[in-house]
Order: sequence, then structure tokens, then C-alpha cells
Amino acid sequence: MEDKATLKLANQQFDFPIIEGTEGEKAVDLRKLRQESGYITYDDGYGNTGSCKSSITFINGEKGILRYRGYSIEELAEKSDFIEAAYLIIYGELPTAEQRATYSDRVLRGANLHAGMHHLFEGFPPHSHPMGILSALLNSLGSYYPEMATNDRATDLANFDNASAVILSKVRMLAAMTYRMKNGLPAEYPRPGLDYCENFLHLMFSMPHKPYEPHEDVSRALDLIFLLHADHEQNCSTSTVRMVASGGANLFASVSAGVCALWGPLHGGANMAVLKMLREIHDRGDDGSQFIEDAKNGKARLMGFGHRVYKNYDPRAKILGKYSERVLRALNINDPLLNIAKHLEEKALSDNYFVDRKLYPNVDFYSGIILQAIGIPLDMFTVMFAIGRMPGWIAHWRELAAAEKGRIHRPRQIYTGANLRAYVPIDQR
Repeated sequence: MEDKATLKLANQQFDFPIIEGTEGEKAVDLRKLRQESGYITYDDGYGNTGSCKSSITFINGEKGILRYRGYSIEELAEKSDFIEAAYLIIYGELPTAEQRATYSDRVLRGANLHAGMHHLFEGFPPHSHPMGILSALLNSLGSYYPEMATNDRATDLANFDNASAVILSKVRMLAAMTYRMKNGLPAEYPRPGLDYCENFLHLMFSMPHKPYEPHEDVSRALDLIFLLHADHEQNCSTSTVRMVASGGANLFASVSAGVCALWGPLHGGANMAVLKMLREIHDRGDDGSQFIEDAKNGKARLMGFGHRVYKNYDPRAKILGKYSERVLRALNINDPLLNIAKHLEEKALSDNYFVDRKLYPNVDFYSGIILQAIGIPLDMFTVMFAIGRMPGWIAHWRELAAAEKGRIHRPRQIYTGANLRAYVPIDQR
């Protein structure tokens, strides 16, 4: 195979090297294109642009493959948990028993916030969106750990282990306190002996004199949602984290920016859209059959099907689809929305219209059903996504910050505005 690509522009010819990844994916290295030719590439949305080299996550959308550090998502979902997967994603290897115990202890015992942060919640109006609060407080969190948020790359890397554990631990407390503040409830404190997700559910739902006792299947389902969202290559929010970090920003500021990017409905709001769709179908007395026909005729949009990356069945959806039934059984819930979801899935997977277009269910299709069953309100859905995605953001910050000769991210543009114009004084306009 040729180890170069040739580009002809006008009467000139330019050769550029070929880069090949460990899984055989190939790219043309155009970093010197503008320098040598004066041209740039135009790739709206960066769908064909490799912005970095990364060893964290591999996706093959055509085959429905997702791997963290080389481990298949199916095997991790069966045999691992969120804390272990977070360690793997951040540090590159599965922990030993001793490493696992040490890391888990650091994360689990670090949930409490500095007393000064409790007053910050009082400054937000009750109707504030939880994602806006989470982003602001993650950035504020860095102020309470000034040695970890210096914007000096060498210092921030030296304190990375502590900073990453602080963020991963306290993001649960920030989310839970936001929920309780919005509902007029007093703050709860972590309970010893509970794992990451059990403690989060306790922080969210325990009441005075009535502690929340999560069912094993419920806490495991939430753990799976976090694990399956832990990283997903160069998506909008992860790319945002890397771009902010490329300017030298510390880890706290960078993940705060990631929350803002995830807040957008086209990125982090997909499972909310699924639930709204299912409710609308239910409210009009449809089992999903008419909605399927409306979607085929362009009269409705089927949310939770298809993915920009996956052209096959989203492997995460298969896992959550099976577990959603266990959650509803554990909670003794006969949710008509799940029945509609199942019907939509069966119809879409057997209908040539959807099969030909490879519109398979994605991870958002079932995560919304599970979160609703657990009792997570709709405006907190994206916060759950952010908690799950935190290990990936942290790992990508570290990968970029530790790289030699890193460059600040600075895309180019094709200018389409007015040509040079002469200024006209205001009395002549």
C-alpha cells in the first residue's frame, strides 16, 4: 500500500503521509497542507477530521464495536463496574486488587464538600437548570483546591491523581445537592459501606428518619448507565474538554466546559427526547404503530434510533435493554412506556424502512426508561450523563496535557462575509 496521498491543486502536486491506527483505521496527515499550498480543508462539523491521536477508546460504528483501552464494552458491562472502568479509562490498565482498593477508597470517602460550597447553592434560583449549576460548581470546586487548579501544566499534572479523584467523587454530591436544593430538601451526607452508586442514590433520595435503601438491581442499573457512558471517543463534549485544555486550562475548568457542551439537546439531551416521545405516544392512546407510520411518512421523528457514529446496533443499547426489564421487576413497575418502547423496537427492527437506513436503537432509547423508573427527574437526565462521562473527560485532559509539543487548538474558517468597505460617518447613513 502507498504510504502517501497525492493531492493536485491547480498545476501543483503535493504528497502527504498516511497515518494508520492500531485497528487499521487510516488518515491522511494534512498538517502541512496550508503551509505548503496555501489551502485548508473544509469539513463542516469535523465529521472527517481526526483532531488527535488517542489511546483511550476505539469505536467501529459499522460493526457496532465499542472498547475502552482495548476491552470490549460487553465484557466490561458483565464483569466490571463503573469505578474499575473509570480507573481503566484514566490510567490505561485494569487495577490490581490493591490499586482497586486504594482508588475506590479515595473516591468513595471524598464526597463531602467544603462547608463554604454549601452556601453557593443558595445563590441559584430554584428554577435554575441542574446542568448550569453543575458547570458553575465544578469550576468553583477548583477554587477550594488551588494546588490542583493552577493552570501551570507541570503542577496540574503532578496533582492529577488527587484532582481526578476529587472531581469523580464530588460530582455526585454536587448533583445530589442540586436536586435537593431544587426540591427544598436538606442536604444528606454519605453513608459508610455503600458503593459509588448506592451512595449517590442515598444522597439523592434519603429522607430524615427514612434512609433510602436501593435495590441491588437498581444500583447496578445506574452503575451500568455510568459505565456505558464513561467515554465515547471525540464527541462534542470530549472535544470541548480537549480544546479548553489545549489552552493550558486546569482539569476543573476543562470538565466544567464539558458539562456546558453536554447540556445541548443535540448531545446530552437525547434520552430526555426519547421519554418525551414515549409520553406523547402514550397520551394519544397509541401503542407505537401509528407513530412508526408517521415517522416513515416524515410526520414524526423517531427519537433514540440511529446514531451519527453507529451504523449498526449500538452495543450499549443491547446491554441496557436487557437490564431495563430487571429494574422494572425489582421496583414492581409495569411501565406502559416500556411496553411502547419494546413495540417501537420490534416494529423498527422488522421494517425495511428502518433496516435499510440502519436506524437501530441507541443507548438513549433505554437509559431514559431506567432513569425514570429510579425516580430521576427529567431535568436531571443530562446530569446523570455528565457523571458517567466524567472519567472520559478526565482521561482526555490527561492525555492531552501529558503530550509533548502539544499545540493550542485553533481551527481555520472559510470567510463568507463582506469585502473591504469604507467607513461611512453616521450623519451620512
